[in-house]
Amino acid sequence: MRGKDSGPRATFEVEAVSIRLTGGPVAGIDEAGRGPLAGPVVAAAVILDPDRIPEGIADSKVLEPEEREELYAQIIETAKVGVGVASVTRIDRYNILNATLWAMQQAVKQLDPRPRVALVDGNRPPKLACETQCIVDGDAKCLSIAAASIIAKVTRDRMMIELGRMFPQYGFERHKGYSTPEHFEAIRKYGVTRHHRRSFRPIQAALGLIPAEDAQGDLLSLVADPVLGQS
Repeated sequence: MRGKDSGPRATFEVEAVSIRLTGGPVAGIDEAGRGPLAGPVVAAAVILDPDRIPEGIADSKVLEPEEREELYAQIIETAKVGVGVASVTRIDRYNILNATLWAMQQAVKQLDPRPRVALVDGNRPPKLACETQCIVDGDAKCLSIAAASIIAKVTRDRMMIELGRMFPQYGFERHKGYSTPEHFEAIRKYGVTRHHRRSFRPIQAALGLIPAEDAQGDLLSLVADPVLGQS
C-alpha cells in the first residue's frame, strides 16, 4: 500500500467534469518549496491522460521518497508535464508568493497542448490564458494536482540533494532547506550561503539585520499559510 495516509484518496472527478464541459485538456498545478529558508520554489503543471493514469498517485506529502520517485517516472512517461523554477534571487526580489505564481505560469507555458482549464492547489491563482479553478488541499483531492505535487517535490528534492553535495556541512540533502534544528545549527556555525532566502526574516535574523525575536512568528506562518497550500 502506498503512502502513510489511509484516508480518502485523490480522484479524477473534477477533471472529468471539466473535460466534459470544455473538451479539455485539464492541467493540475502545484508547487514545492514555499516554506524553506533556502533553495528555489518549484512549480509543476500536469495534464494526465485519462486512459493512462498511473496507479497510486497521491499528495506527495503522504508518499515515501521511493514511491514519489517511482510515480515521477510514470507521470513523466504517460502525461504532459511542465516545470517552472523560481530562483532565490527572484524570491528575494518579488517575494515568495509572486515568485511561486510566476513559477506556475512558467510551468503551464511548457505544456503542449495548452490547457483549457487549470486546477490550482491553494486559493491564489496565477494569471493564465485559460479558465482557472483554485482548490484548497487540491493535492489531496484531485489526481492532476497530486501528480503535479509529485513532479514539483521530486524536482526540488533533487536540486536540494545536489546543493547538499556542493555544501556538505549544511545537510541540504536531508532537510531540503526547511527550518530544522540541524539547519539552524549549520547556519549558526557556517553562516548564510547565497542559496538562503534573505527576504525571509529568520535569515535576516541570522545575518544580524533584525533581532532574533522578530523572526519567531515567521517560522509557523511560512508552513501554515493556506495561500498556496501546505508544500
